Amino acid sequence: MQIGIDLGTTSILVYVRGKGIVLEEASIAALDAKTGDVKALGNKVHQMVGRNPKSLRVVHPMRDGVISEFTVIHAMIAHYIKKLCGNRLFKPTVMSCTPASVTGLERSAILELAIAAGASRACLVEEPFAAALGAGMDLTFPGGQMVVDIGGGTTDVAVFTMDAMALSRSVKVAGNLLEDAIIRYLRRERNVIVGQLTAENIKKQVGCACLRRPELAIPVRGQSYTTHMPVQIEVSSTEASLAMRECLRDMTNVIRGVLEETPPEMAGDIDSQGITLTGGGALLRGLDSLLQKETGLRVRTAQNPVQCVALGMGVMMEHPKFLRNNNVLFRTDDDIGEFERNRNL
Repeated sequence: MQIGIDLGTTSILVYVRGKGIVLEEASIAALDAKTGDVKALGNKVHQMVGRNPKSLRVVHPMRDGVISEFTVIHAMIAHYIKKLCGNRLFKPTVMSCTPASVTGLERSAILELAIAAGASRACLVEEPFAAALGAGMDLTFPGGQMVVDIGGGTTDVAVFTMDAMALSRSVKVAGNLLEDAIIRYLRRERNVIVGQLTAENIKKQVGCACLRRPELAIPVRGQSYTTHMPVQIEVSSTEASLAMRECLRDMTNVIRGVLEETPPEMAGDIDSQGITLTGGGALLRGLDSLLQKETGLRVRTAQNPVQCVALGMGVMMEHPKFLRNNNVLFRTDDDIGEFERNRNL
């Protein structure tokens, strides 16, 4: 069995060759506050954020695209492998994704976790490459193409040509930071404290990358910053846009920076091909229009932006040439051990 695992900051998607995406869970876990044992995983823990009892600690094992809780990620991968494979005699082959900016040490750690969790072999592919394939981009095209993958923890900007990634940059400005900006704005401007789930709902319901007409508003419950009593206010789409404006400016500057570094011939190709948006952050209303205005290029959002990385891994399973062309190799436990020994010499 071949399995692709998209270890995202906010969600985990699992792709099985021949079946497609079989699992989509929140990337979150509930731990025993005293022992640190994993008590629950995924979607049923998501609604517990901000409401968990003192006996449980809710953690996000992925932060800014890298692992912050190794024990939890090991438990997650082992749980999903067991759920999909049961007690099969042969262990599955596992493919996983990482942001373009991760270090060699972080790559080795993820490979080790996958094999320790029950994989026979494991390999890592870069998220923007998988996202481009999942978005339906023809990477065999000899000219330049650009994809912007906006996840929960990182935004990856990459330029591709002839089956390979020619240029990439990864920054920690993405969906979670937009929610943090909304929380800070409401505390500063409205004197109200809201939690992460409420900020996420505001972003999804009335959030917009630019000022929206007609203006929308939703009721929001929170806590007064001065009296600490429960309060209810209305938050408008204009307030949400103003809260996120600085983060969106940083995101736009990164995209412009990659375009400035792109060789002229490929830049000309991107001018004709446009920019493709993937990842959950691509669903923010008006983001395509904002980027089009700031870059002067045509911008399109992929059909299933949240699933693009997982779908792209499926394409690579069916067409291993993409792995060979990018020097991606499957590693076994012995391979990783040999790599560690050589690094320590």
